[in-house]
Amino acid sequence: MTNSITHTMSAKVWAMLILLSILWGGSFFFVGIAVHELPPLTIVTLRVTLAALTLWLFAFFIGLRPPTSLKVWGSFLGMGLLNNVLPFILIVWGQTQIASGLAAILNAATPIFAVVVAGLLLPDEKPTPLKIFGVAIGFIGVVTVIGLPQLESITAIQNGHQSSVYFLAQLAIVTATICYALAGVYGRRFKTLGINPVLTAAGQVTASSLVLLPITITVEGNSQTFASVSNITWLAISALAVFSTAMAYVLYFKILAQAGATNVLLVTLLVPVSAILLGAAFLNESLATTHFIGMMIIALGLSAIDGRLWQKWRTHPS
Repeated sequence: MTNSITHTMSAKVWAMLILLSILWGGSFFFVGIAVHELPPLTIVTLRVTLAALTLWLFAFFIGLRPPTSLKVWGSFLGMGLLNNVLPFILIVWGQTQIASGLAAILNAATPIFAVVVAGLLLPDEKPTPLKIFGVAIGFIGVVTVIGLPQLESITAIQNGHQSSVYFLAQLAIVTATICYALAGVYGRRFKTLGINPVLTAAGQVTASSLVLLPITITVEGNSQTFASVSNITWLAISALAVFSTAMAYVLYFKILAQAGATNVLLVTLLVPVSAILLGAAFLNESLATTHFIGMMIIALGLSAIDGRLWQKWRTHPS
């Protein structure tokens, strides 16, 4: 399972990573519309189910057929659990208990865990001091872009039970980021198995939808009548499924196969930037000075992770 990967990302891979961050950054906008009429697990289940249908239609259109190996489908299930089911449920629950800003900052720690997990489990992804430095700087940039979370939810906590729930909510978000890091490592096997990224993406979201469907029906089955959902919400759900899930996961698995588990999860440093820029472009949200400072810090961190400019500077310091 240790096919070698390219640690220094090409311009093409960087372009795919930026596009992936835009697609996932846009998911905040689409979810923001959908949550007014649909409960969280229902949104997640519709997202992966419609994405699965989209990907299988596309796969058949370009001549791909579903794998018949139980081993491959078992791998799809493992990937779906690590990359969708467990983190989605943990994040959805966590965000009901803590401020969204804090949740976003905790989620942006994903590359830190990716460096540790990949370094421990993948011989060809041992972290370099420069990469560790870059991830740390990038995380500081994300905190700067998002801003320190509001503390009212902490000051409102008065008793030990609430404190315990608040701590567990933070732990849930952190656990979700560890799931993403493990998924990046686990997903490397699909390159070894020779599975097309379109089939990998389709298999993952299919397995996820099969697991999430009974959970959603049990938890939220009687909470929503689809007949009352507006067309705007359905358009948001469709865009979330097609662009922010189906297309995004094809890119994810392409980057994973070419650049490895650590590099693909750098997208979590870029997603807040994309979300803020999309909000400014389409929702007339204002950009503060701290946003630009944070973006510059993230760019500095990403340049250190990439390493090429830093190597040139060390070679020619003057």
